[in-house]
Amino acid sequence: MEFHGANLRFIFGLKLKQFRLKRGFSLKELAAQTNVSISFLSEIEKGKKYPKPEKIMRLAGALDISFDELVSSKVDSELGALTSLLSSPFLREFPFELFDITPRDLVELMTTSPTKAGAFIRTFLEIGQTYDMRVEHFLLAALRSYQKMNLNYFADIEAAVGKFLAQQGWKPQHTFKYELFRSVFEDRYGHALAESSFEGFAALKGFRSIWSDGNPSKLFMNKNLLPSQKAFVIGRELGFIYLDLKERAKTSSWIKVESFEQVLNNFKASYFAGALLINKDLLRDDLAAFFQKKRWDGDLFLSMMRKYDATPEMFLYRLSQLIPKFFGLKEIYYIRFSNVTDTDSFSLTKELNMSQVLVPHGIGLNEHYCRRWLAIVLLKELAKGRRENSKSDTLISAQRSRFVDSGAEFLTITLARPLAVSEGANSSISFGFYLNDEFKNVVKFWEDPAIPRVDVNETCERCGLSQSACSDRIAPPVLYERAHRQLVRENTLQDFLHEVEQGVTTH
Repeated sequence: MEFHGANLRFIFGLKLKQFRLKRGFSLKELAAQTNVSISFLSEIEKGKKYPKPEKIMRLAGALDISFDELVSSKVDSELGALTSLLSSPFLREFPFELFDITPRDLVELMTTSPTKAGAFIRTFLEIGQTYDMRVEHFLLAALRSYQKMNLNYFADIEAAVGKFLAQQGWKPQHTFKYELFRSVFEDRYGHALAESSFEGFAALKGFRSIWSDGNPSKLFMNKNLLPSQKAFVIGRELGFIYLDLKERAKTSSWIKVESFEQVLNNFKASYFAGALLINKDLLRDDLAAFFQKKRWDGDLFLSMMRKYDATPEMFLYRLSQLIPKFFGLKEIYYIRFSNVTDTDSFSLTKELNMSQVLVPHGIGLNEHYCRRWLAIVLLKELAKGRRENSKSDTLISAQRSRFVDSGAEFLTITLARPLAVSEGANSSISFGFYLNDEFKNVVKFWEDPAIPRVDVNETCERCGLSQSACSDRIAPPVLYERAHRQLVRENTLQDFLHEVEQGVTTH
């Protein structure tokens, strides 16, 4: 395997240190034998410098190895994991800079104990392969971590939206019409737009939009979208333009994640659209008034959402950006489930958990999520209504959910609705608050007796409630029982060893 540039320097530096330590030389001793300064040798071993051929000859001679042996990209088993890491898509694409580290920092961890570090890296890569964790899983997880680090609030994008509004001569307001955004997109920025149902391309019907480069570039928008969704799609395109985000995916939702820059740019453009459509100052004032209510009022919450002409997904996600920032409630979560009518399959399609408690998690998890979660309760209710041909509208409810194992309790607001572009499909979006003292001081309706209290768990497989205690169970508690058996064995072993140490006769 060939390495170039930085990778070649890393490999050379690690090999030099490895040979030096095998010979028992300190940096000072090797510097004395080669007439190469200690500081330069240190830079070489850290992968920051690559010596000229004449210095490599002196180093090889002092270490009693050949020139080719030192400069070759071939490594022994100790450094084999490093070569795998350096050539892996994970290292190439992972956004180390967001976390104030560089790939060099990771590689330098190898220098102190390459055997142990190599074993760790091999384990990490094997876990990814075993559980089919593709690079995109790491990149999307990195984005979620980045959001949590910033409390999902990005002042620079909020400020950019403010400047954009001022340049257009628009005052902050509760609603902006799709046609207004379209005129800016087409007339000011010179892009073309066409509404389409993607006839003849059945696999594309679920996309909200598809971007086509060209002269002019063109956006194909799904004509079945709601007006508020169309406004968001155009707002997102304005975000790409105004924020000068070059690298992007062609489709509104992912077919394939090609780089973290795509992931981050998609997030920034979507954030721009949400901030453009739902003004932070107006919503902050509305939320402050709503939180002062002594009783939970779902109709009032819906009227507030409709005031901004927003879909449940847009509105609740905007809450996840503003509530931690302006109300100090940082222990929150946002999740989205989808379901097809007449099926008992519920898929978690989006999650952002900023609390310290494990709420429903694991996109693509092959387990059965707790059927007591309000998100699933409302999806089942919505599906029933569609089967009975009743009016399909947005459902809303609130629930106090207490985890059976930890006792942690959340107040969850959930909305469910039919999806516009997927026939027979429904979606539910939940926003949860951890019931701590901060929340109780801010939200006055937290102890409204009309809000039902329900014991929940993560999944049926992980829940210890018996069938008689939980009639909603649809899968056996196989993971709970496995963990319980393990605990019994551990405790029994401790009892056995205690009897032995006390001199008690064992059976």
